Amino acid sequence: MAREDPVPMRPDLVGLSGYHSPQVDVEVKLNTNESPLPPPDEWLEEVRAELGEIHFNRYPDREAKELREALAELHGVTSREVFCANGSNEVLQCLLLAYGGAGRSVALFEPTYALHRHIALLTATAVAGSWRDDQFRIDLDDADALVERVAPVITFLCSPNNPTGRSEPPEVVAHLLDRAPGLLVVDEAYGQFAPSSALELRSAGSSQTRTDRLVVVRTFSKTWSMAACRLGYLIADPEVVEACEGTALPYHLDAITQVAGRVALRHISEMEERVALVNEERGRVAAALSEMAVETWPSDANFILFRPLERPAKEIWDTLLNESILVRDCSEWRGLTECLRVTIGTPEENDRFLSALEQSLELGGRSRRAGGER
Repeated sequence: MAREDPVPMRPDLVGLSGYHSPQVDVEVKLNTNESPLPPPDEWLEEVRAELGEIHFNRYPDREAKELREALAELHGVTSREVFCANGSNEVLQCLLLAYGGAGRSVALFEPTYALHRHIALLTATAVAGSWRDDQFRIDLDDADALVERVAPVITFLCSPNNPTGRSEPPEVVAHLLDRAPGLLVVDEAYGQFAPSSALELRSAGSSQTRTDRLVVVRTFSKTWSMAACRLGYLIADPEVVEACEGTALPYHLDAITQVAGRVALRHISEMEERVALVNEERGRVAAALSEMAVETWPSDANFILFRPLERPAKEIWDTLLNESILVRDCSEWRGLTECLRVTIGTPEENDRFLSALEQSLELGGRSRRAGGER
């Protein structure tokens, strides 16, 4: 029997690749911005105890009521303003399924988190963007022109911005909330590392009048040391929450993840200690990088973007990998030519990275000097 022609996929998705980072067996993994520390031992003990109470033959709580109530208490909102999902990426997907689609557009500021564009395209939503300046700041005149031209249903703002590191000042967030015609979705996956949060605009004392258009997205993957659980959430107006509930699959958040997230919220002080350690180490790593032949940018996240000046980024990446150290290679990403990104690890991991990077850069410098002499 002759083979039939394959069923064609959507034409607009042909050539679209998935979002992946290398998963390599190394001793020092500093490429995916995970927490370098596991959750507290007490958290694991409490989760194990509560797992015995789960009826595994029954579907989980579809509305994740207890988890939403705990998050609402943490942020001083009502549970009607909280939506939970499998990682912040599913939160973004639900938003785009609810508000995007054919004939609609989103706006973003490049370079930024690639999945904002990627998920928009998966949902047949047009993407329009403007470019940050050479310090990766948003030009508000460009931003105003963009939202006026496109009239986006969603304007994405990643703060702190991945992969560049800067958080947006409160006045920038307020300006965009005032100007953007649709929702302003502030992705705060790294928000706990930053000095301020867009959630402050939702506080009772805020003079901002369009907070019904403000959506703040967070994840348990970074500061809560729970990347394996895939848990994210948003804080937004109840109408936005209802829209996301309408696009989520039934029983999409399993019972184990709900328990893990709820128990984590009993350990806020331990989370804050981890954030303080990472921020302290970030400062130490940044200071060390400032003494090397690299260009860096300020970071309010748990990573630092840098550009080697005396050796190609790919060579640096390879030499680090040879030392069993894995960082993120951004060198071919648009707007990030020759850049690498390093996650802040434990003090010992950071020491290994800095030592290996210094040696690699020195080797490049010696090669350039030798070449010049010839």
